[in-house]
Amino acid sequence: MPHELKVAVIGCGRLGSIHTRVYTEIPYIRLVGVCDIDAVRAEQLAQTHHTQAFTDYKTLIPQADIVSIATPTSTHFEVAKFAIAHKKHVLIEKPITNDLRQARKLIRLARRFRVILQVGHVERFNSAFIAAQKIVHQPRFIECHRLSPFPNRSLDIGVVFDLMIHDIDIILGLIQSKITHIDAVGVNVLTPFEDIANVRLHFRNGCIVNLTASRISDEVMRKIRIFLKDTYISLDYQVQEAFVYKKENHSITKTAIPIEKEEPIKKEIESFTVCVRNHRQPVVSGIEAYEALRLATKITRIIRHRAAKIV
Repeated sequence: MPHELKVAVIGCGRLGSIHTRVYTEIPYIRLVGVCDIDAVRAEQLAQTHHTQAFTDYKTLIPQADIVSIATPTSTHFEVAKFAIAHKKHVLIEKPITNDLRQARKLIRLARRFRVILQVGHVERFNSAFIAAQKIVHQPRFIECHRLSPFPNRSLDIGVVFDLMIHDIDIILGLIQSKITHIDAVGVNVLTPFEDIANVRLHFRNGCIVNLTASRISDEVMRKIRIFLKDTYISLDYQVQEAFVYKKENHSITKTAIPIEKEEPIKKEIESFTVCVRNHRQPVVSGIEAYEALRLATKITRIIRHRAAKIV
């Protein structure tokens, strides 16, 4: 792999625009183009970052070494399949796909063509999570809240695939035990898919996890609380803060965890490019992304089965 990496960004929406900007801030990256089916949107982003605009990813991808895919989830598979078959290293925004069979196929293709496949579970790169993760040991109960105003994007998937999957990925990384039972409810309010969902996971080791996700909230919340023996950790992804609450004698002490705040998506993209340059396994490979997708799929099936019975 040459010292300079040529990158193509496919999808020029909110996330694609962030990917594009971040790549221009990495010294050894050369942005060879951006692509979107909306020619005006592609041209605007290209002009902002002094690169070329494309409307056909099949024309752009062969010119690159690495490809960022920030298109709607329903198109992830076809774009990633094309890129991997052309031996390009790929970073796909989460979820990897909306279909388990397609996700398995991408993992196999990446192995076959010996390319890096990373998936954009960005909270893994959040400074607050990285700091808190070091002191998490045998969690007993975890509570996650992820709330957003209506996004007007990612409307081809429900809130479980759109938002909750971030917390699903984090939970699966923290708890090394099998899930024995899933309770899940969800309601579609503004889209044909669930827009708000609440899930309770029971793990074999006794840990219980509550997850709530909504994309019809008037506030933004990205929080997780992790309860250990005599300790609990409160973490806010949004402001990158974390506190430890400990029982000492007959009182509770609160201590801030030292955190050096950084832009998580920039850390994620930089990590991806370092993995490509040094032939390293990414923090979130296709396999971790598949496990998150598998649980998200089970949850959405339970929600839809329950909704069908109510109707």
